[in-house]
Amino acid sequence: MQKLTLACLLVAVAAAAARPNDSHYTDRYDNVNLDELISNRRLLVPYVKCVLDQGKCSPDGKELKEHIQEALENNCGKCTDKQREGTRKMIGHLINHEQEFWDQLIAKYDPERKYVSKYEKELKEVKA
Repeated sequence: MQKLTLACLLVAVAAAAARPNDSHYTDRYDNVNLDELISNRRLLVPYVKCVLDQGKCSPDGKELKEHIQEALENNCGKCTDKQREGTRKMIGHLINHEQEFWDQLIAKYDPERKYVSKYEKELKEVKA
């Protein structure tokens, strides 16, 4: 589940900022078309580069980056159901088709692999 958190936050952009009541991340970006993002590296790469501090960030990318660590540590406890679904889709894509990006994201956000290693087998089976 925790590795799912990272993918959701990295690519779905849906869990970028906390709502005023702080019980969930905003659902403002829940309608991002993940299939379009997955199928078009020109759209995907800027988000990945943003969260890796290797490129400029859009406003939603900037918010996303601010909450990645918290969501990873709290098992996406503030994610909406749609964000959790998006997480599974995106993580499957990253693991199965963008391994280099995935490795860089792990190195930055979970270098000790405290969160991601428990779920490696399950997540490698997730298909995008």
